[in-house]
Amino acid sequence: MHWNNIEIKAHCPDPTAIHHWLQANNADHRGLDHQIDTYFKVPNGRLKLREGNIECALIHYHRPDQTGPKHSDIRYYKPNESADLKQALTAALGVWVVVDKQRHIYFIDQVKFHVDEVQGLGSFLEIEAIDYDGSLGLEQLQAQCAHYQQALGIAPADLIAVSYSDLLNAQGTG
Repeated sequence: MHWNNIEIKAHCPDPTAIHHWLQANNADHRGLDHQIDTYFKVPNGRLKLREGNIECALIHYHRPDQTGPKHSDIRYYKPNESADLKQALTAALGVWVVVDKQRHIYFIDQVKFHVDEVQGLGSFLEIEAIDYDGSLGLEQLQAQCAHYQQALGIAPADLIAVSYSDLLNAQGTG
């Protein structure tokens, strides 16, 4: 699968308030997923194997490091057996960093919300406006992301430019 999205990532000082807002606005809570994201050393973009009970996929993506809404070009593959794939990728490429998180997954239409507790980093919120088939366009995705950023009271100072992998790598804890 291949799609585009616009996303933001932010520090989340009050995850309980975010959960309450999402519930009050009839978000579809898909559940709590314990996810291990293994990032591999690659020369182009980012490649991670996500292992979770709800989401399990090999994901390659390109995304600029910038605060605020950012465009991602994503390729998504659902493997049948992640353990064998992980061993093969580790042997071929080497592991760069591992992100261990507890993730609550919500949806409102095609906008996905992650309320994350990342081991070694703390609490975060991600908002992803997703265009699965090219019918929405980047402008509409940008508008959706901005709408929810404002509705959830995410301050510009809370926005993060980089991924969890970058934050952990900078700390030397990945």
